[in-house]
Amino acid sequence: MLNLFIAINVLFAGQVSAQSWVEPARGSTGRAALMDALRPHAEWALGAPVQFVVGESRMSGDVAFASVNAQRPGGGAIDLTHTPMVLRDGWDPHDGDGTALQALYRKSGATWVAVHHEVGATDAWFLWQPLCEEYDAVIGDYCDFN
Repeated sequence: MLNLFIAINVLFAGQVSAQSWVEPARGSTGRAALMDALRPHAEWALGAPVQFVVGESRMSGDVAFASVNAQRPGGGAIDLTHTPMVLRDGWDPHDGDGTALQALYRKSGATWVAVHHEVGATDAWFLWQPLCEEYDAVIGDYCDFN
């Protein structure tokens, strides 16, 4: 019986160590810091104010990843035809994936910085070998090039 208990603990420990990232909890300072780092980029593209619906967020050491959808506070839809990325930049609102955003972050001192981000990407732009290597701790499971 003791051997079974040890075997189960070893198996469980192996599964935990295989995942090198943690998901910051809703309402946590870590999750808020990631969203606050992405917000200026989202507002530059989509107009202010924005609120995020988090699909996925991952942190490991000094790197992080998030996949979110932007909306207006209270759940209002963002009309892409009236956003800065359309009016200012000439982006075609029918060419992308709406208000979906993904970001790769790096911690600089005590501050999270959204180093790489995309709004409305229709592909997994972060699956580029140099990014996969740099952010392996948080996107390594996406980056299986073998």
